[in-house]
Amino acid sequence: MSFDPQATTAAYIDSLGADALAKAAAYTAGNHWLLLWNLLVTAVITWIVVRTGLLDRINAKLARRGLNVKAWVVAAVYIVVSGLISLPWTIYTDWWRERGYGRTSQPLVDYLGQGVLSLLIAAVFVALFFVGVYSLIRRAGRFWWVWSGGLTAFALSLFLLAGPVFIEPLFNDYKPVPAGAVRDALVVMAQQAGVPENRIFVYDGSRQSNNFTANVSGLAGSARIAISDIAFKGASLDEVQAVTGHEMGHYVLGHVWRTVLLLSALAIVFFFLADRLFPRVARAFGSAASISDPTGLPVLLFMVSLFLLLVQPIVNGQIRKGENEADQYSLETVNLPDALASALVKTAEYRNPRPGRLEEVLFYTHPSVERRVRRAMDWRASHPAP
Repeated sequence: MSFDPQATTAAYIDSLGADALAKAAAYTAGNHWLLLWNLLVTAVITWIVVRTGLLDRINAKLARRGLNVKAWVVAAVYIVVSGLISLPWTIYTDWWRERGYGRTSQPLVDYLGQGVLSLLIAAVFVALFFVGVYSLIRRAGRFWWVWSGGLTAFALSLFLLAGPVFIEPLFNDYKPVPAGAVRDALVVMAQQAGVPENRIFVYDGSRQSNNFTANVSGLAGSARIAISDIAFKGASLDEVQAVTGHEMGHYVLGHVWRTVLLLSALAIVFFFLADRLFPRVARAFGSAASISDPTGLPVLLFMVSLFLLLVQPIVNGQIRKGENEADQYSLETVNLPDALASALVKTAEYRNPRPGRLEEVLFYTHPSVERRVRRAMDWRASHPAP
């Protein structure tokens, strides 16, 4: 009997069971709706802060301070205040709802502690970024928005470079893959791919999430491949190799750099539009601030949220392209299509594996699990294992 990729793909997806597939579809659809609800929450927070005049009063008290100091303080205060106002909503979306779908076991106290840490980091560094933006608005003339795109590229590169070294260890414990058959296999793969063997880690991802996942992060010397303990403990050796081969594909093919370039180009487009449209949006919220005034940051960040929602299909399409290439890299270098397929099916617990084509194009950062499994089965059909 000849091998049938279509039937085998259907069998892989159906192996989850009807209840699990329905739950994954409901969870995924809810995530899509949250995109709109999050924008609405951002608009409400913007309106509240503008109407209370909080940032105007803080800015007035800092009248004798330098422009950069005022910009940093105003931005940091807004980030903290908006985070506190949105806390009930954030707890619902990122903790309560996740627990309801079985996607996290993290205690609320730990979730809140990590949330406070994230908020403080954002208050310091996102505020510094906007100090740079406001400085460019004042000094770079009418084409400040072009220079702001360059600033975005620099900030993203710096964040990605520092993330694995300084930021990620604040939230998780990263350790080298322990000695044994798995490490031996991964070291061989790393050597073949030109990835330093000391850049492959396992981390306690179960602290925040029950999702079966792995990732590549960092740039240049800080780049690394990290496998969640959920995936590490819940996968066979073949599945670990197939998934690591996928992550090595991201590493070797330089997908991080491509994402930085795309986001930087989109930043130029955004700042160009903001330069033209900011006064109208500010008036809609009852703000008299100009785009060069840090007290208008709530309006500017609302515009960022709206812009990111509108360009999400572009960003998602670029990321899906990279995911396809990483899958192909795993198939070509590891050649374990069934292991890759079975590992992918485990991610279908939190990502509807059978979305409509339009849904996938608009909302999915990864190709659908069904498409990815079918690619693996087509590979298996044309490349029999030795």
